[in-house]
Amino acid sequence: MKFLDQCKIFIRSGDGGGGSISFRREKFIEYGGPDGGDGGRGGDVWIEAVEGLNTLIDYRYKQHFKAGTGVHGMGRQRSGLSGEDVVLKVPVGTQVLEDDQETLIADLDEVGARLQLARGGNGGFGNVHFKGPINQAPRFAMPGQEGQERWLWLRLKLIADAGLVGLPNAGKSTFLAAVSAAKPKIADYPFTTLTPNLGVVDLSSQERFVIADIPGLIEGASEGAGLGTRFLGHVERCKVLIHLVDGTQEKVGEAYTQIRHELEAYDEGLADKPEVLALNKVDALDPDTRNERLEALAVASGVRPLQVSGVSGEGVTELLRAALARIRPPRGDDEPAEAGAASWRP
Repeated sequence: MKFLDQCKIFIRSGDGGGGSISFRREKFIEYGGPDGGDGGRGGDVWIEAVEGLNTLIDYRYKQHFKAGTGVHGMGRQRSGLSGEDVVLKVPVGTQVLEDDQETLIADLDEVGARLQLARGGNGGFGNVHFKGPINQAPRFAMPGQEGQERWLWLRLKLIADAGLVGLPNAGKSTFLAAVSAAKPKIADYPFTTLTPNLGVVDLSSQERFVIADIPGLIEGASEGAGLGTRFLGHVERCKVLIHLVDGTQEKVGEAYTQIRHELEAYDEGLADKPEVLALNKVDALDPDTRNERLEALAVASGVRPLQVSGVSGEGVTELLRAALARIRPPRGDDEPAEAGAASWRP
C-alpha cells in the first residue's frame, strides 16, 4: 500500500427536496384543501477517524464527495426522504484544513472522533403549511435549500510513541527493521526512505510501543527544502525522539547540531521533546575511532550518547528501554494512590 499524507478534496452536501403543491380531491369531499408534503432534507458530509488506516491513499484517485439530495414532497401530505450522508473515513491523526492550508478546522487525534464538514440543505415546505383563513388554497410551495460545498485539505500526522530522526543514511531503516516486523527499504545510498514507516516494538507483553521511521532530514528542511516540512509534521505527535547519528562519518558533532537546528527552526515544541541520542553503526568502527566519535558527539550534545548497531544488535535493547522510560515513566513509590485505594482493606 502506498503512503499518502496530504491530499485535497471537494465536498458538497445534498440539496433539500422541494415542497409539493397538491390538493385533496375525493368524490364526496367538496372542499378538500391543500395537502402538499414537505421535501426531504439533504444529506450531510461527515469525517471520522477509524482504526486500521495509516494512509490517505483512498483519496488519491477520488477527490469529489457529494451527499444525496432530498426527495421532493408529495401529495397527501407525504414528506420526501432525506438524502444519504457521506462519511469520510480517515486515519487517526488526520487534520482538516481550509483551502489555504493554514486554517485548521479539526484535528482527529482519537479513534471515533467525528465532525460534520457540510450540513445538508433543509427541505422546502409544501403548500399545506401556508393555508389559512385568508388564503385557503395556496398555490405555492418552498423550494429546497441548497447544500454547502467547499475545498478542503487533509493532512496526516502519524501518531507514534517514538520517532527516529537523523540525516539521510543514518541507519534508521535498518534500526527499524531490527526492532520491529516492519520491512522498510534499505540500501547503501541516501534517501532510500521516501515515506514514513511504522513499526511496533515488542520488548515484552507489558513493554510495547509504536516507532516511526521519519525520512532523512536535510539542511533547510524547516524552510521547505525537499519534503522536510511534511516529514517534520509526523514528529510533532511523538512522545520521544530517537536521534541516530551515523558513526562512520567524520563530523558526528555537526550532524547532530544540524538536525537539532532544523527541529528548533520548525517548531519550538520539537526541541523540548525528550530525546535519546545514540551513535549508530558502531559495528563498523574500531575501538579508537569509536571512542573518538563518542567523545565528539558528547561534546556537541552535552550528554553521553548510547552505542548501537542495527546490524549486530549491539545496544539496541538498552536504547529501546531508554526510549520506553521516557514514553511511560515508571511510577514512583511516593506517588499518590488512586482514589479509594488507600481506604480499602481486605
